[in-house]
Amino acid sequence: MAAPVNFLNEDEVKEYLDNIGTEYSYQCHREKQPEGCHRLAEYYESIRKNFEAAAKILKLNCEQNELSESCYKLGGYYVTGRGGLPVDLKAAYNCFLKSCNKGGKKSIDSCHNVGLLLHDGRVNDEKPDPVLARDYYEKACEGSFAASCFNLSAIYLQGDTGIAQDMSRALHYSEKACDLGHTWACANASRMYKLGDGVSQNDSKAETFKNRAMELHKKQKESSQITFGE
Repeated sequence: MAAPVNFLNEDEVKEYLDNIGTEYSYQCHREKQPEGCHRLAEYYESIRKNFEAAAKILKLNCEQNELSESCYKLGGYYVTGRGGLPVDLKAAYNCFLKSCNKGGKKSIDSCHNVGLLLHDGRVNDEKPDPVLARDYYEKACEGSFAASCFNLSAIYLQGDTGIAQDMSRALHYSEKACDLGHTWACANASRMYKLGDGVSQNDSKAETFKNRAMELHKKQKESSQITFGE
């Protein structure tokens, strides 16, 4: 059994990190393990700060092995132009779409991003597609992604091209997003109940959602003020 690493010893830490990189490289290039390739990409990114090397591994692992997590991360690289890749929202969209459809730890996040890019329109010659965006928001919302539930509530609150205004659905998705911790969704639900906007007026529920919104806002404010080491 190997002796534990003394993380106060710079030489031991360096050797330990080198060994990890060698292990992940072997898993990826020799054993052809998609998960090993993803670990290698994250090693290059977080430990070596070599984003170009990380991008190459992510590209290989998404395009050839179709690992959902690598496709999701590669999509982020295309959005920001990281790792020497060009800023390319269409390429990012294709990565997120593959991740969304494959399933996995980041598939729900990817489905939300697909919805955002479709709703924005920049991946479709500046032509937003709210109907298809709604479908991917629904998929992400079903996976408890709060921002997608909120976006659905906004779509139904106002209506959009090909989508009729539906206050009942708007309230449904506002309440679901609120339950998942989305502050503005709670505020919207409170307002709808307060005004009776498309639903039966209910002051008690309006107050409940208002208090929830205030509670979430307070927690977010407190967490943003936390200083590392305190």
